Amino acid sequence: MKKITIAIIIVILLSFLIAGYAYQVIEEDTVATHWDSEGNVNGYMSKLWGLFLLPLISVGIYLLFLFIPKIDPLKKNIQKFRKDFDLFILMILLFLLYISIITTLANMDYVFNMTTMLLPAIGLLFYYIGSIMKKFKRNWFIGIRTPWTLSSDEVWKKTHKLASILFKITGVIILLGIFFPPKYLTWFILIPTFTTVILVVVYSYLEYKKIK
Repeated sequence: MKKITIAIIIVILLSFLIAGYAYQVIEEDTVATHWDSEGNVNGYMSKLWGLFLLPLISVGIYLLFLFIPKIDPLKKNIQKFRKDFDLFILMILLFLLYISIITTLANMDYVFNMTTMLLPAIGLLFYYIGSIMKKFKRNWFIGIRTPWTLSSDEVWKKTHKLASILFKITGVIILLGIFFPPKYLTWFILIPTFTTVILVVVYSYLEYKKIK
């Protein structure tokens, strides 16, 4: 078994262990599961689903990503960046584990602003994705999948080169949001994210038109 697979399994098991421990410790029948942009609770679920939903989602994501390389028409391309593909899965699962941890702590009466706690994880995830995006080869499931990138290896390559830079910049901007009041934090996520998405979609179209 590959080391990366072992690491993924450990992360998933940890998420279930944390949920199981919290289920025993938390006495309330419901737990907070959603917070507004300023970090105030505005959503609850039953204790069982509130604590175990993210671990179950982690399992589902892992199984999905195991299945993708088998059904992708361009699965040979995925094998060309398989190591980064597996690391991408691990980073997503670590992100979900982090959310599980801070959600559990919040429900165990630890006091902190949820949005502020989320920013570092979101920023680092964006930056990491940007750092590996240039290595993605054309496929139907991972990367910037527009009609134009999927139609041309050249457009795919150029678009992901730009997206790599933009994702890193987005990650840095999100991290800078930590130093601002909570009411502004959502904008540090939404504005750079939507800007990046629009730019890469438009860029892929323009590059495709150049070639054709």
